Amino acid sequence: MATAMFIYAMFMRLVPPTLQARVRRYTNKFTSLVYPYIRITFHEFTGERLMKSEAYTAIQTYLSEHSSQSATRLKAEVIKVKDTHTPLVLSMDDNEEIIEEFQGVKLWWGSYKITPKTQSFSVYPSSDEKRYYKLTFHKRYRSLITECYLKHVLEEAKAIEMKNRQLKLYTNSKTRWSHVVFEHPATFETLAMRPKEKEGIINDLVKFKSGKSYYTKIGKAWKRGYLLYGPPGTGKSTMIAAMANFMNYDVYDLELTAVVDNSDLRKLLINTSSKSIIVIEDIDCSLDLTGQRKKKKERVEGKEGKSASLKRGDEDDEDKGSKVTLSGLLNVIDGIWSACGGERIMVFTTNFVEKLDPALIRRGRMDKHIKLSYCCYEAFKVLAKNYLDVESHHLFPRIEKLLEETKITPADVAETLMPKSEDEEVDTSLHSLIQFLEMTEIKKSNLQQSKDIKHGEVVMEENGVIN
Repeated sequence: MATAMFIYAMFMRLVPPTLQARVRRYTNKFTSLVYPYIRITFHEFTGERLMKSEAYTAIQTYLSEHSSQSATRLKAEVIKVKDTHTPLVLSMDDNEEIIEEFQGVKLWWGSYKITPKTQSFSVYPSSDEKRYYKLTFHKRYRSLITECYLKHVLEEAKAIEMKNRQLKLYTNSKTRWSHVVFEHPATFETLAMRPKEKEGIINDLVKFKSGKSYYTKIGKAWKRGYLLYGPPGTGKSTMIAAMANFMNYDVYDLELTAVVDNSDLRKLLINTSSKSIIVIEDIDCSLDLTGQRKKKKERVEGKEGKSASLKRGDEDDEDKGSKVTLSGLLNVIDGIWSACGGERIMVFTTNFVEKLDPALIRRGRMDKHIKLSYCCYEAFKVLAKNYLDVESHHLFPRIEKLLEETKITPADVAETLMPKSEDEEVDTSLHSLIQFLEMTEIKKSNLQQSKDIKHGEVVMEENGVIN
């Protein structure tokens, strides 16, 4: 060994680099004849700009799920993973090797790190340490590994990433998105709705999620629109959160008033990812999209009668606001730009559906219209289970009768049922709800009586009875 090392040192010192390269090339050819294994290396950074390799990241995710069972040296990272009781994620330590089998074929995965001898300054982090994974397998299984196994690793890594990723809530500023962690706890189990309506929405979402080939076959972009409408406090925002948690999708809360024009709106759409829900809440209040066709005509007619100074002032006012038009929004929802990316859900919410332009909410743009109305008895039972942990009570029949006669939102019911102290009992909360329902019914009757009296006075005045 000492002799071999001495010869190698003399070879590296005395032989010119060009001759060294030629000797290595022929040595590798000779070695490949007698060495029956193939090695594939996946470096952490690739390309001229040393960007993070997607293949390396995918392999790291795949091995972190499988290596903890067989590796003897592991490194742990603390991350917040959704729906798990083990916040520690284990992965292979440097210079560690594991053995895996795929369809009866044995493979070796190794994690390695190279530290340069000379330290040099660089803006890229890989200049200090170079990490890579090495896959080793017998040459007779070359086609199986390159065509099937590596594809399996990438698909499995994508599934693991989707399962463990944190959901994000995005908001827009001009043409950029910023995000926070989405931690809304709403689920369909805690959503106050009729069971049949809830089941219909869940089935629709499941069908959409598995419908990539179907949408390709019919020639439509892989997207779906939902219109949520109803009085304030009926659970429209909670429905969106439940949809995001059920589908494991990110949420993009699009604020139209912060978008300058249609071009910026398209840029925002391009920057959204797949597997996401794009939300425009209270679309009837975001921008006056309902009357822009008529207003455009009125502006043209009005400009003829205005002075130059007034024109300049009006133009300055218009420049300050958003110039997003109904046409631009429709193109984003259902036009050519809507096909940029796949597996997206578009959700509009409104309290007054009659104010929206029919072209905005027609079928094909907003595929499913969901009306969220006042609290019914089935929704009340869900809220009672959530807030009081009771499924039946002797006061339920009385509450059911009052709910049939009184219009009250699930938000009001939930606030009334919520215990105000730790000592408050179930009977107290239910009696508070009954009292609230009765008071609401009395107020409604008094309001209706006052309206009838005013209407009668108007009729009498029109008939000349009252001067």
